[in-house]
Amino acid sequence: MGEDLFWKNSARLADGREIIYYDESPGLGRANVPDQRPLARPADAGPASESQLRWDALAGEWVVVAAQRQDRTFLPPAEQCPLDPSREGRLTEIPADDYDVVVFENRFPSLRGAGTALASGLAVFDTSTPSPQPGGPLETAGVPDRPAIGRCEVVCFTSDHKASFASLSPRRVRTVLEAWADRTAVLQDMRGIEQVYCFENRGEEIGVTLSHPHGQIYGYPFTTPRTERMLSQARAHAAAGRPNLFDELLAGEVAAGTRIVSRNEHWTAFVPAAARWPYEVQLFPARRVASLPELDEDARVSFCTLYLDVLGRLDALFGMPLPYIAAWYQAPGGDAFAHQEFALHLRVFSIRRAPGKLKYLAGSESGMGVWINDVLPEDAARRLREAE
Repeated sequence: MGEDLFWKNSARLADGREIIYYDESPGLGRANVPDQRPLARPADAGPASESQLRWDALAGEWVVVAAQRQDRTFLPPAEQCPLDPSREGRLTEIPADDYDVVVFENRFPSLRGAGTALASGLAVFDTSTPSPQPGGPLETAGVPDRPAIGRCEVVCFTSDHKASFASLSPRRVRTVLEAWADRTAVLQDMRGIEQVYCFENRGEEIGVTLSHPHGQIYGYPFTTPRTERMLSQARAHAAAGRPNLFDELLAGEVAAGTRIVSRNEHWTAFVPAAARWPYEVQLFPARRVASLPELDEDARVSFCTLYLDVLGRLDALFGMPLPYIAAWYQAPGGDAFAHQEFALHLRVFSIRRAPGKLKYLAGSESGMGVWINDVLPEDAARRLREAE
């Protein structure tokens, strides 16, 4: 987008990781502030620092094994938060003394090396056709494995440690949206990345290890299982001679109206009819696009207020901050059908089903993949409409 929206500047942290500032004013020079920490480069950590992809032949899915992440920062006190700006006497992941939105490579990534795999001596494998590698450590067990090539980034939404996404201004949400779109475009062009996933985990109940308002971006070397299932359904829908699956789903929700939570000219937020989680909302743009960079100006502007409205209702539901996961679903790269037929959408869901009660993935969900929802989706939508 134009420079009247944000000013992008990048630099390198002490260990070589990239950091990108998305400033809302020009000429701030934040990327010129050096990282003065004595950090070792990831390549110096040795083979034990590498993640692996292992193929689950029974499920037909890749599993990421990242044992080195056991040592990542876990629930530090507020005064030691690594996502705050640096200040005299305390250096953090962000060298500048302030920022608007900032993105940087995760210090404890599950996936890394995309775009630089050849330079680092790692090979980029075709993950679509897994087969045991001759001489590989798991060959005798018949379990193919690969280096976990990809990219993991952290997105800090604000320098205010006490804020939340719901407390951001529409202007700041727009900057975050532009950062998501920009990083999606950049990562999609990196060798070794098949799908880009932008998401936010909020709340200790979800598993958040840093309380500062932030999200993450993963660049996967394969198409994720949930995306594969959606594309399979869309292909079957098209093969049966029916209109686009996503368009029909959205039109059906608008026509029914009973599960709509909030809506404007360019976006619709609704509780899906087959919601898995007690409180789950999906946001679809009125004009179908495959990925974040394809959103037009009207969709970008109107998203900011609608999303803040939805998050505000979620927090008002029980009169307390609601733990949630906010997940962007985008088309994978290199798939012509997906680019033409997939529909970008945001899914926000919470594990809280009532005050003091959480939804646990127990025997049916975890053991067999059959979800049992404790809240009728129509009731969830009505409660969210009434929550203010």
